[in-house]
Amino acid sequence: MPFEQYHEPADELPEETRTFARMCISLIEEAEAIDWYEQRLALEKDPEARAIMENAQQEEFKHFAMNLEFLTRRNEKWRTVLQDVLFKEGDIVEHGEAAEAELD
Repeated sequence: MPFEQYHEPADELPEETRTFARMCISLIEEAEAIDWYEQRLALEKDPEARAIMENAQQEEFKHFAMNLEFLTRRNEKWRTVLQDVLFKEGDIVEHGEAAEAELD
């Protein structure tokens, strides 16, 4: 079954937009993989199996971060919001609201 990742005709989209869409899908897939490992780790009792899964999950964290960095380097709005929200102490929602207001 083919995977449809575009909401507009692909042949009408610029290459940059298609690349951005592919990277968004990759980001989603990495987040799903992180979640799957988290669920498996929550149940796995064998220490050796857990160590392997933890190692694999760490790889997914790295891939997620690289995809996110790629996307933020190519979209100023994403970059602005992420800089205003990530790695800051305090209320996450308040940081998000302030970042959104900055875009207006």
